[in-house]
Order: sequence, then C-alpha cells, then structure tokens
Amino acid sequence: GFPSHGMVLCASNDDSVVFVNPPADAAIGERVACAGFEGEPATENAVQKKKVLDKVFPDLKTDSNGVASYKGIPLTAGSGSCVAEG
Repeated sequence: GFPSHGMVLCASNDDSVVFVNPPADAAIGERVACAGFEGEPATENAVQKKKVLDKVFPDLKTDSNGVASYKGIPLTAGSGSCVAEG
C-alpha cells in the first residue's frame, strides 16, 4: 500500500450521510476551490499542528439545494458547485 492524502467530503443530517459530489466535468484530483480563499494548500504537518480542520469544519454547510459552502461561499470544481445529493 501507499499513504493517501485524499479526502472525501460528506454532508449529514439527523437521518443520513451523503457524499458531496463535484460537477461531472471536474478532473480527478482537482482541488476544490472557494472564492476568496485562494492560495497554496496547507502542508500535512500544518494541518495537524494548527488543527486547521477543527477551525474549518464548523463553517462548512450545505444550502437547501445541497450546494456545499464555506462561510456561505460555494465550494467549486470544474465548471460548477459541489453538491450533496440525496
């Protein structure tokens, strides 16, 4: 085997957990973007040491259409938004 640095983003409510899917034209391995939060990704060490995910997770939400967002700004890849369907 080999170490993986990929992540899966899911959305949940009281009844279920579903994958947040990128648009069909998003390339495999493409970074998910959020307008206004451009820049290089944090290193693995920085993510762990600064507890980045603990700070980010509370502001990840989906709207009534299932569009995933960070601080109200849609997460995008390819030509559109990432959506939790189901």
